[in-house]
Amino acid sequence: MSADVTHSGGVWKSYYGPNLGYIQEQYERYAVDPASVDAHYRDLFARYGAPPGTSGTTAGTATTVEPSLITDVQRLQQAVSAVRIAESIRAYGHLAADLDPLGVNAQADTRRFEPETFGLTADELRSLPASLVWEEAPDEIESAWDAVQRLRELYTQSIAFEFSHVHDLGERLWLRQKVSSGLVPPPMTDEARSALLKRLIEVEQFETFLHRTFVGQKRFSIEGTDVLVPMLDEIVQVFARGGAAHILMGMAHRGRLNVLAHVLGKPYGSIFSEFHHSPNKDLFPSEGSMGINYGWTGDVKYHLGADRALEDGDRIRTTITLANNPSHLEFVNPVVEGFTRAAQDDRSQPGYPEQNAGRAAAVLIHGDAAFPGEGIVSETLNFNKLRGYQNGGTVHIIVNNRIGFTTDSHDSRSTLYASDLAKGFEIPIVHVNADDPEACLAAIRMAAEYREQFKKDFLIDLIGYRRHGHNEMDDPSATQSLVYEKVSKHPTVATRYAETLRRKGLLDDSRIEAMKRQVDETLQQAYDRMKALTDRPYHYHSDSFPRSDAAPSKMTAVPLERLQDINRQLLEVPEGFHVYPKLERILQRRVDALNDDGAVDWALAEALAFATILEDGQPIRLSGQDSERGTFAHRHLVLHDYKTGNTFCPLHRLPQAKASFGVYNSPLSEASVLGFEYGYNVFAPETLVLWEAQFGDFANAAQVIFDQFISAGLAKWHQYSNLVMLLPHGYEGQGPEHSSARLERYLQSCAERNWTVANLSSAAQYFHLLRRQAASGRTTEARPLVLMTPKSLLRNARSAAPASSLTEGSFRPILEEPLLGGKPKKTERLILCSGKVTLDLQAGIEAEPERKWDWLHIVRIEQLYPFPDEDITAVLQRLPALKEIVWVQEEPKNMGAWTYMEPRLRELTSGNIPVRYIGRAERSSTASGYADVHNIEQRNLIANALKLIDTL
Repeated sequence: MSADVTHSGGVWKSYYGPNLGYIQEQYERYAVDPASVDAHYRDLFARYGAPPGTSGTTAGTATTVEPSLITDVQRLQQAVSAVRIAESIRAYGHLAADLDPLGVNAQADTRRFEPETFGLTADELRSLPASLVWEEAPDEIESAWDAVQRLRELYTQSIAFEFSHVHDLGERLWLRQKVSSGLVPPPMTDEARSALLKRLIEVEQFETFLHRTFVGQKRFSIEGTDVLVPMLDEIVQVFARGGAAHILMGMAHRGRLNVLAHVLGKPYGSIFSEFHHSPNKDLFPSEGSMGINYGWTGDVKYHLGADRALEDGDRIRTTITLANNPSHLEFVNPVVEGFTRAAQDDRSQPGYPEQNAGRAAAVLIHGDAAFPGEGIVSETLNFNKLRGYQNGGTVHIIVNNRIGFTTDSHDSRSTLYASDLAKGFEIPIVHVNADDPEACLAAIRMAAEYREQFKKDFLIDLIGYRRHGHNEMDDPSATQSLVYEKVSKHPTVATRYAETLRRKGLLDDSRIEAMKRQVDETLQQAYDRMKALTDRPYHYHSDSFPRSDAAPSKMTAVPLERLQDINRQLLEVPEGFHVYPKLERILQRRVDALNDDGAVDWALAEALAFATILEDGQPIRLSGQDSERGTFAHRHLVLHDYKTGNTFCPLHRLPQAKASFGVYNSPLSEASVLGFEYGYNVFAPETLVLWEAQFGDFANAAQVIFDQFISAGLAKWHQYSNLVMLLPHGYEGQGPEHSSARLERYLQSCAERNWTVANLSSAAQYFHLLRRQAASGRTTEARPLVLMTPKSLLRNARSAAPASSLTEGSFRPILEEPLLGGKPKKTERLILCSGKVTLDLQAGIEAEPERKWDWLHIVRIEQLYPFPDEDITAVLQRLPALKEIVWVQEEPKNMGAWTYMEPRLRELTSGNIPVRYIGRAERSSTASGYADVHNIEQRNLIANALKLIDTL
């Protein structure tokens, strides 16, 4: 150590200005709790005592400091403390803001904003310049005291801000400037205030009218957060003025009827009709509505969506769409995100789609219990910056009535705010009191401006209350008696705002009463007109996504020359691009695949199908956790230069392509990604959209999307989709989670021709099925496709197909085993099977060339649903000596297709031919975790089916 620092005074000579202030701050912390500072500083203070300007002495040696130096250091300390007060207000002002309409929360602790907490007095702050704590302070703000008081006013009013978790400095500065400029909330004209009150009256009286007219019926009232409607009005106008052609919205059921009526323009009469023609609430289903239900189809009124066109002269300026949503609350979120990205993408040119985020905008309305409680929310927020899923920023609004059904917030989340989840995604958060409508409009404008500036998500936590119970038949006082005692005495937001405008002299009582009478008359007239149509229910259906009634083309074969030309193009790479050598050898095997002695494997069949679809002018979008390469290293639609890391997609350079091809590796998520792809497909029906599970079993995590949207969307909402779901399936001894795609679950949901379920055994079948699926997209024949895709069969020579099978024919629901069936009059056993086990049976036959097989025939059921009864019947009619039909599967008996096939086969044979099962026994787990056990079971079931038991 140098001579300069051998005594306590010398060690501090290298610290001056802000650095000295920092050391002093560290010492103050050290004096209270030595463990609270870094070990380096603990050692420093223990050896040399207090730095200049702080009380205390070194170890046995008093420190002598010049009086002028003490004064300078004290001023510096005051400056540092003043800055800390200002930063504390900016970071934590929301904790003291006026955000509780009912006043049920504990009084805010404001000590962190008081000068005394930082060792300052008001006079000391007055002696410091305002620029010290607020560089852009307005001219009238002269001292640090003035600045601190104005900051407290800005950050602790009925609108409050959380931005400190946003890491980007430019964003934080922009956000702070917006608050500090005094434009939040911005001034409103008298005319705008009058219009706002009129809207609030419409919102309130609509609910009151329903409550009075349809006693006891559920509507999930918006009351307590009425201001949501004018907020949505505002965001629609802002986005529309900004050039958005589409505004896509998603929300749960609370307040949905009010939003449908006032933001989407659904006629009052239509809504009244759905209540008026609702069945007796004592009957099941209690939530039905005859006006929209046909038999057991349709959906309840507060799940339905709608769309509205904002017109500018003779042209439609903007279309607003509210997505249909089931009671699974937040699961509509990724669907709306998919709508929005589809509306933004230009898919007309080869390559990746060209995105224009200004073309469409998303607004998602959440519940305060569901936002932190449902994992789909986090999955969807994760789309914010992802290449294949971001949409230039979603505006999120939490409609926060601080209760979930009957559960208080302290029982439903572990965070202070319902919005805290968004902090992990660096989404700015504004909390706003729902009883201050002008502040609420300020929040929505700030959200729109932020999205325009930074192309990122923004969240508004709209804090209000719920005037009634979970529904209007529920008495909330049984569980929240203290809260609802306050609610019963709390004036509505329309009443409060009317009083505010009355005090300001903007409106008088007669004008306010005239507004109320006008709204009530409009509601009553709509009801009277509806009642006159008692015998003809008031039907209202709006579909933003129309389809053609024309039948899709059944021509899926492609001429050989066309396929060969495409294949050559797919194998070309840019000059200087270095394909991984091992992969290069694999790709080169495709060179001769379309020759007379060649064979097309699964991956090539898919690539050729994609290429021909693009050549036909149809866009394609494919996503999944490893879809660029393929989970099983088979696809390789995106090549990686192993020397530079650059990527290349052959389908992007295909000269024949007339549309875009988007392929994306998705986040490690099933529910949100599948919901996104469903939404994308519904909005863009001309696009063949495919989602691929890494393993078929992983689709379990997306079960709500399958059950509530994909399988039932047509029946409930008249919503068409031809989405393809690729679910790897097949028993290779890899354990329970890598074997079964739970085929039985999809078959259980089959009805009303709602989708197609297939389990293929041939690459040619895959080629034709993809082309057939693409052709259906723009028509009313569109149906989702649940496809059990192979794993080991990807490279199995038996699944490969000659070129002729692609250039001729089309998809066939059943395939007959080519090694059998030559002597139909001798056939006694007919095996029906599906998927990988069909080729295992074929291998078993080939392994016994000396045996006579004329007693046996095998038919592969490639399409399980719609059930190919006519095709199977035609086979049965050729087998007069048939003694039994055997269903063979590798899944356990209580899984797979057996329970679906058995009743259909018995009906088909009228009970005249026995129908038996061969396969694994019933199990609770899908497959064995031991390869040896799997192999023994597999050999036994094949041997049993082929009557080879004696050879084991």
